[in-house]
Amino acid sequence: MSTTSDFVPLEIRDGLLVDLADDAYPTRVFGWRADALALEEDATHYGMAIQDGCTVETEAGRFSLRAGMFFVAPGAARVQGGAGMVISRLGYRGLFSLGGPVEAAGRLRYIDGCSDTLLVCPPVLGEPCLNHLHMPPGTDQTAHTHPSERIGVIVRGTGECRTPGGTFALRPGMGWRIPTGTLHSFFTRGEALDVLAWHPDSDFGPTHDHHPMVNRTMVNGVSASSIDEIRTAEM
Repeated sequence: MSTTSDFVPLEIRDGLLVDLADDAYPTRVFGWRADALALEEDATHYGMAIQDGCTVETEAGRFSLRAGMFFVAPGAARVQGGAGMVISRLGYRGLFSLGGPVEAAGRLRYIDGCSDTLLVCPPVLGEPCLNHLHMPPGTDQTAHTHPSERIGVIVRGTGECRTPGGTFALRPGMGWRIPTGTLHSFFTRGEALDVLAWHPDSDFGPTHDHHPMVNRTMVNGVSASSIDEIRTAEM
């Protein structure tokens, strides 16, 4: 397991970039540029394109991606052309998805005037998610930590990530990793910064007893999500 405890800039090149197979959420991170990248069967792959001209072949078909687009591919896949990064969550079966390019700003409020869009929602509470984090010009973020790994790419703009170990310049097309528990903050000057950020886990998402379909199914005017509870109380 990696013992890194500071922000890690990732040069996106062909092949394995980070091996976290022994992490609590087993993960490997790959890059592709000149060479095609074959992705293994027993994983779900979160791909992020940093250049136009990318093609991904999955169980669902063959798709083209422009810079700023992303995909989720469960099972074996192959990506080539352009350039980008893939985060493979080992031993997990997610849902196929294709999206982007990311919007100009996020849809949800985040700390210190930033905003966020949940691009890929966890299918079930606790599962991985992918976010678009937008930091407007003049952001001086409060130092904070996360309880699990954060990995992603810079989509556009410039800025800095500041940690107790140093200050790291951020530029479009670079990858990055923030290990679990790393104290950090983002800083921008005259230009906004847009980041794709992958989380291996979540404290948000649907459960068997709480999701839109069951919650909004009404039986005699009562949500179906409450019926078992009501029947138990009546016994």
